[in-house]
Amino acid sequence: MTGKARDAVASVKIAASREAIWSALTTPEEIKKYFLGTQVKTTWEVGSPIYFSGEWHGKPYEDHGVVLVFEPPEILRVSHYSPLSGKPDVPENYHTVEYRINDGDNNTSSVTITQGNNTSEEEAAESEKTWRLVLDSLKELLEA
Repeated sequence: MTGKARDAVASVKIAASREAIWSALTTPEEIKKYFLGTQVKTTWEVGSPIYFSGEWHGKPYEDHGVVLVFEPPEILRVSHYSPLSGKPDVPENYHTVEYRINDGDNNTSSVTITQGNNTSEEEAAESEKTWRLVLDSLKELLEA
């Protein structure tokens, strides 16, 4: 992806099919369970808006973006803007977030999240920590 700093990348292997993982990535009720309480609203059509809302570190947020790629059960890519960033709501301040699901070994699948357009090494590192939390929670949900 592109940006001023390196991409933030986090991966996990999950004992679940690509289809089960895809369903968890795209079903709002499931997303809320593993994605730090985030509520998602979208039609999942390419070009349609996507809205994220919830609470982060005690602060309510309402983020938004656009669905860029929707290729079940392999690739989901969205743009993402958070007013909590303090930056203007202009395209150059949007991240790209890609979820990629690949077949793994022994009835597992791997999920990789790549966040592009980070402004600094610190932002990329913090984003990786957050994405690892999300992926660990997704794994726990699907392997329960």
